[in-house]
Amino acid sequence: MEKMTETVAGSHYHRLQHMVSDSSWDRKAVRRQLIADANAHFGYASALVIDESAIAKKGDMSAGVARQWNGRLGKTDNCQVGLFAAVVRDRVAAAIEGELYVPEEWFVDATRCENAGLPEGTQFRTKGEMALTMIHRLRRQGLRFAYTVFDAGYGHLPWLLRALDDEREIFLAEVHSVQAIYLADPAPAVLERHSAKGKAPCRLQAQIAPVTVADWTVAQPPSRWRRLSVREGEKGDIIAEYLSERVWLWDGAQKRARCWHLLVRREIDGSKLKFCLSNSKPATSLRRLADMQVARHFVERAFEDAKGACGMAQYQVRGWQAWHHHMALVMVALMFLAKERLAHRKTADLLSCNDLVEIMRHKLPSKIQTDADLVASIEDRHRRRQRAKESAYRKQAAILTASG
Repeated sequence: MEKMTETVAGSHYHRLQHMVSDSSWDRKAVRRQLIADANAHFGYASALVIDESAIAKKGDMSAGVARQWNGRLGKTDNCQVGLFAAVVRDRVAAAIEGELYVPEEWFVDATRCENAGLPEGTQFRTKGEMALTMIHRLRRQGLRFAYTVFDAGYGHLPWLLRALDDEREIFLAEVHSVQAIYLADPAPAVLERHSAKGKAPCRLQAQIAPVTVADWTVAQPPSRWRRLSVREGEKGDIIAEYLSERVWLWDGAQKRARCWHLLVRREIDGSKLKFCLSNSKPATSLRRLADMQVARHFVERAFEDAKGACGMAQYQVRGWQAWHHHMALVMVALMFLAKERLAHRKTADLLSCNDLVEIMRHKLPSKIQTDADLVASIEDRHRRRQRAKESAYRKQAAILTASG
């Protein structure tokens, strides 16, 4: 915020801090506007991608902070994790909803939750539960999208996929290599009783054995794989190999199995495999399934833009409300950049978020125009630092006095 107030004409540090941390403006109203913008600029054919983004933090005061997986760093680290929903169309993505994930360990300490500003009555929710609630809320509030995409962190939750299937929500979800599938309907049934001894069978049993998606893939002949160009890259088209199959999924409890698509993606050099399940229509083409799968890439790029051009990770707040306010403003900025890129697709296809930020930096009024403005900015910065220093010394002296 200090950098913003030193640059943006008419800005004031304490006002910005109050707006983000303490003001009672409703981020739900911001979400409604983002949904309206998404419908206007992305449309019904867009994908809704559920993904998470971690932001490294130090200390243990920030809401939801804990040692947890940070995908950006590729390791477990002290961080906050946000769960986001983003729309994707024509290689452009924009986040429209974000919630802070609060690990279960937080809820054993009510004082810690209160100090971090968690709303009264907040209870622990898994990421899968948060994702399903987010999809329901966005649908209820009028967001138009064709299908939902998840990574394997959500695709390995069978209850989540079944819930979406029951609600006729089309999805494509990455799954782990050990995902069990059936190559024909397992026709779950209770075995017949062949003896009067013991209890009568009551548990459903599959009539055929399952295989893992990895084992099935290994058994496929080279002729089954098809090469497809899935997106443009800086050095040419990105090409991968794909195959698909209609398979059955059964959780061991329900009375019937579900017949879905299995999609497998393999890098040209064979170095990496991705496995996906989708409940899209039986006639869905391999080309369509591949396009659905690649939508996640553009959301990852959007997170990079949000952090590089919109300050997504550059906040100096700790509270629950402040985190959500900050992310709401980041999503507004990202939506603006996305719709400008979509609007200029035909005339400036390579227009990037950084290009747009550079244009605005040049065109918008700047606080520093003269030498006197520069001196005044530095003096104001020094005054703030001095006040912060004096406040810290007073707190330190009070603690020392109280301890005797």
